[in-house]
Amino acid sequence: MDSVDFSVLKAAKEWANGDFPTWLITVVETFGSSPRPVGAMLVLRSDGLSVGSVSGGCIEDDLIDKARTQQLSIHHATQLTYGVTREEALAFGLPCGGTLSVVIEPIKDATWLDEILKLIGEHRLVSRSLRLSDLNIQLSQALPDEVLSFDGETLVTVHGPRWRLLIIGAGQTSTYLAQMAQALDYEIFICDPREEFRTVWDVSGTTVLSGMPDDVVLEMDVDSRTAIIALTHDPKLDDMALLEALKSPAFYVGALGSKLNNEKRRDRLALFDLAPDEIARLHGPVGLNIHSRTPPEIAVAILAHIISVKNQMISANTKPSKESHVLA
Repeated sequence: MDSVDFSVLKAAKEWANGDFPTWLITVVETFGSSPRPVGAMLVLRSDGLSVGSVSGGCIEDDLIDKARTQQLSIHHATQLTYGVTREEALAFGLPCGGTLSVVIEPIKDATWLDEILKLIGEHRLVSRSLRLSDLNIQLSQALPDEVLSFDGETLVTVHGPRWRLLIIGAGQTSTYLAQMAQALDYEIFICDPREEFRTVWDVSGTTVLSGMPDDVVLEMDVDSRTAIIALTHDPKLDDMALLEALKSPAFYVGALGSKLNNEKRRDRLALFDLAPDEIARLHGPVGLNIHSRTPPEIAVAILAHIISVKNQMISANTKPSKESHVLA
């Protein structure tokens, strides 16, 4: 889940046992163009405070007004649809006559929030089932390809874990890449067996690993929410990581270097037990071609490409309802 939605759940936990009624609002359907995708969340208090977004600002004002004027139920969850007519869509600022539907859920008990945040912190993928009529909530382990579903009576949402980024090499470019990725709520792992590089690594909030890159990839239990980037400029270290990374479920595997150097790298990888389709997964040269030269620019190019690949993967796994076109 992204950092915005994680912040929503944390705020919901903080507010749930306070003096103000609190609601969790989730986008469940979109029709036409929509500013936010299915699954986007907003937590809202009766005094108008809110965290998150369900429409990029289009309908938040109306929801805040309803909360302040006691128009939102505190006993059961309800569904509310905006933009049914072209006039209403224009009134709420929805683009292209789009329509979106949200479930508005009063938070009566924070127990499930404690549990779901704990599970997300353990990098577990969690499915949450909400029965609208009586607010019954059940948590269970989610399948990797499970997505939000809603049948009008029960809402099932999927949460966590945060995306992970394993960077091979603790150099200058890695520093910028780690800092930028942290802003997008990636959990950062730095692998470098070279003590002289680990000693000067100073990005707080990251996990520094001293093992050999191939061993680290295997020990991390890499999943489809993991990206792996090799940045040491040392083929012996980068290739070791790539040999295991390209066989893993990682959604993105990249290596720094020129086009020529990466062609030579592919030739070397072909000498090992990698299939052609596995080698073809390698993004090398890594990142978007924005003619970057400096370490910060290279980091921007890498992270931009990771975002692009990630969002394409999410879109491919999303099941839009009623033939809607969801814009992330």
